Amino acid sequence: MASVTFIGILSELMPSGILPQMTEGLGIEQTQVGFLVGIYALASAIFAIPLISMTLWVNRKVLLLVLLTGFAVSNLVVGLTSSYPLIVTMRIIGGICAGIMWPMIAAYGTALVPENLHGKAITIIMAGNTFGVSLGLPIMTYIGTQVGWRTSFMVLGALGAVIALLAAKYLPSVQGEKLTQSNSPIAVLKIPGVWIVLALTFLAVVAHYSTYTYITLLVETIKFVGGISLALFIFGIGSVISVILSAKIIDTHLRGLIVGMLACGVIAMLLFVFFRGTNGFAHLAFLLWGLAFGPLVTMFQTAVSHQVTEAKAVATSVQSSVFNFSIMIATWLAGLILVHMPETGVLGIVYLSILCFIPAIIITVVSKKTLDAPTV
Repeated sequence: MASVTFIGILSELMPSGILPQMTEGLGIEQTQVGFLVGIYALASAIFAIPLISMTLWVNRKVLLLVLLTGFAVSNLVVGLTSSYPLIVTMRIIGGICAGIMWPMIAAYGTALVPENLHGKAITIIMAGNTFGVSLGLPIMTYIGTQVGWRTSFMVLGALGAVIALLAAKYLPSVQGEKLTQSNSPIAVLKIPGVWIVLALTFLAVVAHYSTYTYITLLVETIKFVGGISLALFIFGIGSVISVILSAKIIDTHLRGLIVGMLACGVIAMLLFVFFRGTNGFAHLAFLLWGLAFGPLVTMFQTAVSHQVTEAKAVATSVQSSVFNFSIMIATWLAGLILVHMPETGVLGIVYLSILCFIPAIIITVVSKKTLDAPTV
């Protein structure tokens, strides 16, 4: 299941790593390649809730195999075609598959383990996301720059097909649920604890992604020793460490984990503000930021799944949609800051991150009943 989320995040971010090669190969503008990432995320956000509700009755294994087929076909077609409209269509299909996959696979995984291991199961599954960003994307980018961007998509499509075959052989069958009034999205949104988790998701995602979107500009502005490659490497190390740590404590200390990760994030941003690119401090900042980022998806999917006793896929689909919309809002706000506050530049975005991290920490600290309770 972790390999499925690995495929999902790579499918989304692939154009970002090979943007110049796709621009030249297809004879289009860079913004058109960037649009391929945005339209994927938008499709995921829009279609997650309705399609999760529509497919709730479908056997989990059968649905996952359909989604893996969608990932494989969409990536293979992108790698083979020169038609931009067809590529956009395939990206939308990939985004729809991702919108269903992210919340569904978390619920699928928790159905296979005892309740006291739900957080650990989600952590392991979502570790594919972290390894996809820190390891998979650099590898695919290397293939794209050294061999060809089409090869990257075809390799990813073939990998998706292989994972589908392995899933067909080894994953157990789990029946779906019947959609009722008690497990509908509206019923989920009537639970106060869900709204607390959604608020935390929004604040944490905006805090991270507003600055992460312009991480290259941040590295250049603070004159970071080692450049963007070292910054991303240190960030990746931090992410991997925190994913391993969260797997051990998420089921017993969820609220403490969230507070700790949010605190690492705000400390990292404060180090950027006060020490800029000072050798040692800036490197520590990227490590702490990576620590904060690693379990971002896991923490809040686990938290929202704790708020419901049934239809966990519906609950996590609501959280996943908020997550994706928050990424879009984060990039929009960051762009506004760069355009309208040129005197502060990218550090203005860092201030925005701090302003989001702090209330998120306060909400987490005071939400003892919601985040400490194992389930409703």
